Amino acid sequence: MTTLIEARDLSAGYGSLAAVRDLNLTVEAGEVVALLGPNGAGKTTTLLTMAGALPPISGQVLLDDTPTKASLNRRAKRGLALVPEERSVFMKLSAADNLRLGRGPRQKALALFPELEPLLRRKAGQLSGGEQQILTLARALAGEPRVLLADELSLGLAPLVVKRLLRAVREAADRGVGVLLVEQHAQQALQLADRAYVLRRGRVELHGSASELLEKLPEIEQSYLAGPPIQPDGQGTP
Repeated sequence: MTTLIEARDLSAGYGSLAAVRDLNLTVEAGEVVALLGPNGAGKTTTLLTMAGALPPISGQVLLDDTPTKASLNRRAKRGLALVPEERSVFMKLSAADNLRLGRGPRQKALALFPELEPLLRRKAGQLSGGEQQILTLARALAGEPRVLLADELSLGLAPLVVKRLLRAVREAADRGVGVLLVEQHAQQALQLADRAYVLRRGRVELHGSASELLEKLPEIEQSYLAGPPIQPDGQGTP
């Protein structure tokens, strides 16, 4: 398989304060890699640094086996898409206009998410949280990225919406996209992913196939993830 993006001995954070230390991580074409860990483990910092939104303190990020210090915008031109934790929609613009601002055609987004069709004339700020997240992911995938970095797609959303979003992520990987997925729900992330890394205090504590880690999930939750597992309760935003 082809390695699309890699962190090599990466330390990253804010100013001189490292939230991630000596991280080694790879994402290959056609796979979903889950990045798990408790709050404050460094998951979002890792994602933002690999996307080019944060500079490394030390170490390297490689795209297509080539070290890069390019900005997020330049990495996007090379086929990287970032879906941040905050839903990145323009609230005062219509859903249709939000799609027009993406790197891919609107019809491609609608082919991936037909449920957006009746919402096109509505302002994004009038959509539910789940609809906003679908709009965000549709816009990212319509650009046919080679690498997708997604941070907490499921945050605050109802289980049916989460299932829809994760199915789209899996289908993208099956088309050859390399996906790095930060997710709080360890079980559903491991059921979706091919491989996973577990971060704690900014360092990789475990790495293996998703099936291997799924078999050890109770131990992982007790030893590496803070508190009991978070379970979707159906009370999230539709």
